[in-house]
Amino acid sequence: MKEIGFMEVGGFRAGHAQDLEAGTGCTVLLFDECAPAGVDIRGGGPASRETPLLDPRMDAKGLHALLLSGGSAFGLDAAGGVMRWLEERGVGFDTGVTRVPLVCQSCIFDLALGRMDVRPDAEMAYRACEAASREALPQGCVGAGTGACVGKYRGREYAMKTGVGTFAVQVGAVRVGAIVVLNALGDVFDIDTGRQIAGMRAENGSGLRSSEAELWKDAGQPRDPFTGNTTIGAVLTNGAFTKGELGKIASMAHNGYARAIRPVHTTADGDSIYALSVGKASADLNAVGSLAAYAMGRAIGCAAASACGMFGLPSLSDLR
Repeated sequence: MKEIGFMEVGGFRAGHAQDLEAGTGCTVLLFDECAPAGVDIRGGGPASRETPLLDPRMDAKGLHALLLSGGSAFGLDAAGGVMRWLEERGVGFDTGVTRVPLVCQSCIFDLALGRMDVRPDAEMAYRACEAASREALPQGCVGAGTGACVGKYRGREYAMKTGVGTFAVQVGAVRVGAIVVLNALGDVFDIDTGRQIAGMRAENGSGLRSSEAELWKDAGQPRDPFTGNTTIGAVLTNGAFTKGELGKIASMAHNGYARAIRPVHTTADGDSIYALSVGKASADLNAVGSLAAYAMGRAIGCAAASACGMFGLPSLSDLR
């Protein structure tokens, strides 16, 4: 196995657009061909669009684009900009009167970090499409990761800034890449060492403490932990798979979340992972699912390591 650039997976273009003052943005993946796709949603509070298309019982053969954004449910308006950009270029399902682009979207909750009244919209998503390329995709506090942070169980004043992260590997002819917008309730861990690298800061701000330990203290006191979370991401592979198989790969990729984020998949998170086939290579389902989990776990680490401090929240680089 060797590490490769995320864009080297091939078969797509990607771009960001953001409003740094408002602390929100979006990230789009535009596929060269209609890409078979699956999804697995495990958090209790997702904000998503058109996910029923990915049910194996549905007729849709795949997606033309995937949009990750901020704005919570308000941000779902942004997909209209992706649809407009694709329709103008004749991309979509042919209905006989026009081509209807098939676009899924998931959003993080970032309304409390910058400006609550500014959310990704169709114009911002259109700009992300205009910016999309095959060049290396910037990581950190850009695109959908502009307003992302982690470690919020005891309040945002103890949180840390994170962002967008990517990672990809190749084994023989098979390539697997992951992109993630890291906006979790819990803490972040290096999947190779098990060391906590980001999350809830100590009350004196001098170090980190365990969100799990704080959660366990409240085991006998039912409470609503909502503080604005959701980690969203996608796994792309050049392996040829069906929608059903990609749903299983997305499911296995959640093991990357579990290895890198604790706690994870709570009712206060909307954790979602898409899996997409962007090639025709022969590939083993279980091997790709395992690689997807590894790539996702490493992408989460990159989302923490590449972030910069914003809105009064320090990043990993600041603590170092």
